[in-house]
Amino acid sequence: MGRLTEAAAAGGGASAARSAGPPPAPLSLSSTSPGCAAAMASSEEDGTNGGASEASEEREAVGKRRRLGLLATIWLTFYNIAMTAGWLVLAIAMVRFYMEKGTHKGLYRSIQKTLKFFQTFALLEIVHCLIGIVPTSVLVAGVQVSSRIFMVWLVTHSIKPIQNEESVVLFLVAWTVTEITRYSFYTFSLLDHLPYFIKWARYNFFIILYPVGVAGELLTIYAALPYVKKTGMFSIRLPNKYNVSFDYYYFLLITMASYIPLFPQLYFHMLRQRRKVLHGEVIVEKDD
Repeated sequence: MGRLTEAAAAGGGASAARSAGPPPAPLSLSSTSPGCAAAMASSEEDGTNGGASEASEEREAVGKRRRLGLLATIWLTFYNIAMTAGWLVLAIAMVRFYMEKGTHKGLYRSIQKTLKFFQTFALLEIVHCLIGIVPTSVLVAGVQVSSRIFMVWLVTHSIKPIQNEESVVLFLVAWTVTEITRYSFYTFSLLDHLPYFIKWARYNFFIILYPVGVAGELLTIYAALPYVKKTGMFSIRLPNKYNVSFDYYYFLLITMASYIPLFPQLYFHMLRQRRKVLHGEVIVEKDD
């Protein structure tokens, strides 16, 4: 999922200009009057000037793309450094809490502000796709980010009785390690100085962390079902003036079912990327 790296490379390296095109073909003046010849000469001169103008506009466009590419690279580098630092702060806070308290109970409450801020800040990744500085599908980015936002705000934040569930710790640990690895991978890639360990971690840690994170999310939603069914939270009952009904309990069940087709696609995509990146590198090293 090296989409930020690819975006920075594409944005920063866009320097090739298109040709302004061949000059106008010379016109034969053998059978034309002096007046027509003068008119044709003037027209040819205008065409030459037009070609020069097009070339100038093209140079300006290339310069603009270079400037935009540089700005995009600077912004993405800052963004990924900030996100790496944010998730590192979260990891340290989690370790410190457990060392002091010796229990996971109360952990979510102690780190929830930091978690909500940095996970919500990740909505910018959808904006990055929309404006084209990251060559990833808006739909893919939207699904990935919105699923996290959903878990943070509409499940764990809203349903307080489940905040001390062990499953919450599962997805928090999986998310934290994953995001530290992912954002540091993007940061070093944008700086063109990617340590092998970071690359190795990026394409190996997910093998365990993704299933652990998904298990934590599903178990947390499952733990929330009785409370949601009992309270009817976020549900709209009939009759009402809009003649519309919505049951949050069944929505959560549908959400859980959606993991069945979606998770394998993402997981096997990462496995393919792992084979491409890591195995490709091994082959190169053997050739050397």
